[in-house]
Amino acid sequence: MPGYLLHHLIRFGRTLRAAGVPITPGQMMALVRALEWIPLGDREAFYHAARCTLICRREDLETFNRIFHWFWRNPLMGGQLPPGLLSTALGPIRRRENRPRPAEVGHSSSPGPHPENPEAPPMVLADRAMTYSPIEILRRKQFERFSEEEIQIARRLMARLRWRIHERETRRLRPGPKGDHLDLRRTVRRSLRHYGEWVRLLWRARKRKPRPLVVLCDISGSMERYARMLLHFLHALSHTRRQVETFVFGTRLTRITRCLRYRDLDQALQEVGRTVMDWSGGTRIGECLHAFNRDWARRVLGRGAVVMIISDGWDRGDIDLLRREMERLQKSCYRLIWLNPLLGIPGYQPLTRGMQAALPYIDDFLPVHNLASLEQLAAHLERLPIRRSARRSGLARSFQVLGAEEGPEV
Repeated sequence: MPGYLLHHLIRFGRTLRAAGVPITPGQMMALVRALEWIPLGDREAFYHAARCTLICRREDLETFNRIFHWFWRNPLMGGQLPPGLLSTALGPIRRRENRPRPAEVGHSSSPGPHPENPEAPPMVLADRAMTYSPIEILRRKQFERFSEEEIQIARRLMARLRWRIHERETRRLRPGPKGDHLDLRRTVRRSLRHYGEWVRLLWRARKRKPRPLVVLCDISGSMERYARMLLHFLHALSHTRRQVETFVFGTRLTRITRCLRYRDLDQALQEVGRTVMDWSGGTRIGECLHAFNRDWARRVLGRGAVVMIISDGWDRGDIDLLRREMERLQKSCYRLIWLNPLLGIPGYQPLTRGMQAALPYIDDFLPVHNLASLEQLAAHLERLPIRRSARRSGLARSFQVLGAEEGPEV
């Protein structure tokens, strides 16, 4: 039996679960670790180790004792309980008088009648100890490795994300708690109730409004494997927030804000496909940013807008032009964030000439290669400060903390 001990332990746990004793995988792991500290030939020590690690409720003790002595008398007989022992183990101890919780109702192979209404359909309990959820694995999987089924799941997960960008302070004032501005008119008017005595001072605070969000996404050939999931992300983002302007670029700049307003994703992607003419082509980031700064910056970058550029930094255009347009764009917006799908790869270094030219003017350098990175981006946008911090000084810190040390797993 020494070579099959772990196999017998697993079957023993399944037998207990079949009898109604709640056994979790963590308890089974604790029992396996406990066996390293006791002699395997000592039956009494083995019994107490299993009892301490597997039993958490007093009412399960009698069932555990009966199944333990039956199972370990001959483990090779199998993990199925005989009908007589099952009815004995599930005697008055396992008969629940209370109605089961809704979370426990499901599919099972051992149905039973309803405790209050014997004629009602049998209410069964689900054993979910051996099940798993693929969502956690999907959060860490790269976009380029998604299958068609996983893309559908990822679309629903993206739609659940809530994008709350930290609000900005306006110049207008409103009645509020104690602040920097004394509301003298309301204070004097309130004092008339107390014969002109200023019993309470009233204040005004600045109004806060949401910041606009501008997204420029690279759809060149090097970004082709990420383009589909990024378009799904842009569609979900456009329907979560109101003030979102979306552009795509390769060799030219194209505005797709109106195309993404369709509620149906397939219809929105078809409209984007008819509008954009430079799919999977070359990359001229400098020329596209120049067109954005010249034609769109004054329209969409007002009121403290946050700009996100999604690109891998591979550029075949003029590098000096890219450097000048990045500097101009940074001065025109409240926050400039660069999202690079390659940043999630271990050991990645921004060595391309496009990234080298853009890095001095980036406020935050973040990955965007899986669902976990999108959750990280949403949390980062929610923590943005009210006032704009000093530029360039936080560049090295942002790249080191957000991109390297705490970068998401691949």
